[in-house]
Amino acid sequence: MGTRTFTTIRNNLIKPAKCDFIPKKYQGPVLSELEQMRKSYLSPALTTYYSKPLAIHQGFKQWLFDLQGNRYLDMFGGICTISVGHCHPRITEAVKEQMGTLGHCSNVYVHAKIHEYAEKLAGTLPHELKVIYLVNSGSEANDLAILLARCHTGNHEIISLKNCYHGMTYQTMAVTCNSHYKYPVLPNPGFSKTMNPDVYRGIWGGNKCRDSPVQTERSCSCSFGDCQAGNQYIDQFNEDLKFEFSKSGIAAFFAESIQGVGGAVQFPKNYLKGVYNLVKLAGGVFVSDEVQTGFGRTGEHFWGFESHDIQPDIVTMAKGIGNGFPLAAVATTKEIAESLTRAGHFNTFGGNPVSSTVGITVLEIIEEEKLQQNAKEVGTHLLLGLEKLRNENAFVGDVRGKGLMIGVELVEDKCSKQPLKAQKFMQVWESCLRQALIMGKGGLYGNVLRIKPPMCITKEDADFTVDVLGEALKTIS
Repeated sequence: MGTRTFTTIRNNLIKPAKCDFIPKKYQGPVLSELEQMRKSYLSPALTTYYSKPLAIHQGFKQWLFDLQGNRYLDMFGGICTISVGHCHPRITEAVKEQMGTLGHCSNVYVHAKIHEYAEKLAGTLPHELKVIYLVNSGSEANDLAILLARCHTGNHEIISLKNCYHGMTYQTMAVTCNSHYKYPVLPNPGFSKTMNPDVYRGIWGGNKCRDSPVQTERSCSCSFGDCQAGNQYIDQFNEDLKFEFSKSGIAAFFAESIQGVGGAVQFPKNYLKGVYNLVKLAGGVFVSDEVQTGFGRTGEHFWGFESHDIQPDIVTMAKGIGNGFPLAAVATTKEIAESLTRAGHFNTFGGNPVSSTVGITVLEIIEEEKLQQNAKEVGTHLLLGLEKLRNENAFVGDVRGKGLMIGVELVEDKCSKQPLKAQKFMQVWESCLRQALIMGKGGLYGNVLRIKPPMCITKEDADFTVDVLGEALKTIS
């Protein structure tokens, strides 16, 4: 495909890496017909990216192809979901073989794959977290974690951070704290929010606070091993515990290792460990949402929580776990798991033979293709390239992240940190698409470019991303 002419993309001055894969010719409905079908039969709540919707026909590794066969570098990975690459041939073959043997068998019966996968997945986690519940989505996993926490502790209150995202079921919407994902309905009781320890936009923070190759440009007086901003945010959390909750304690605290939908926000290095200790003293359990940060994406560790030097009581995971297949899981201790035996608990599709086969294959690919190591090396290379772009461009306020979990925050000016106006942001975003680069967007103000590609991308892809973004920023008017 590297030699094919782009038919719809204009101004493609910077060429992506060569790709010899040739997509199948698309023979389905044209875009206008698909748009009419969408309008007629799909929920109006389903929105599309870009002024002219991007219609995808096929995927291969880090590449996506539209209806005309144009190739795009996918730096969003299906919203941080494609971990080992689009249409990985090993996954395709494994699914074919399993579907030809046993396509579905609920877990009320014994089938080998669910047991094999649970053992293999538990082997990636701390020894105590050896009980696995297999479900179908991240929202479902977090919903189950709420139930586990309340049943185990006997307490009701769930605490999460402002700017977080933990799902869109009716219950997990109450854990999520972002107005874009809030409906005007009576919320479930027992959910509270605490200050978000954002070292770029928050009250405290500076240029020594992050566990990242790139720090904020904000000055900082922290010393090595002692983050003052982290201590202040921990004190604020402790104040909330003292004033907001009964002495009987809390049920759980939820946190992403790096906030995903919120715009790849990173906390001070000591924050989660300090909060972890306070949560335990308050009788609660610590829930680590690894839906986006898990499976090697942050590079240095397989799980994001490991970089915070904590061992959660419950870990939830989805997205990269199945490389796009509907698969998710909850991992916890045997003691906490026992609390779910007080009534019947069942999931028809959780851990079915096909999803378990996909899960096993994904873990094997990550290990054999050294994708965690690639996430660290390529991600660091990309972060440093983006940092240079930030230093040279007035509209790039912050670059943050770790491995291939990256955010680029665009602003009107660096002093006020006023979010870049939506029209200007769209100019940048659309310009990137015209140059065959796909990125996500997020943050409360929708001004953060979310970069979470398949972990098989190369340094050449990283350089292409920086170059294209640099050109796109020139379009701001």
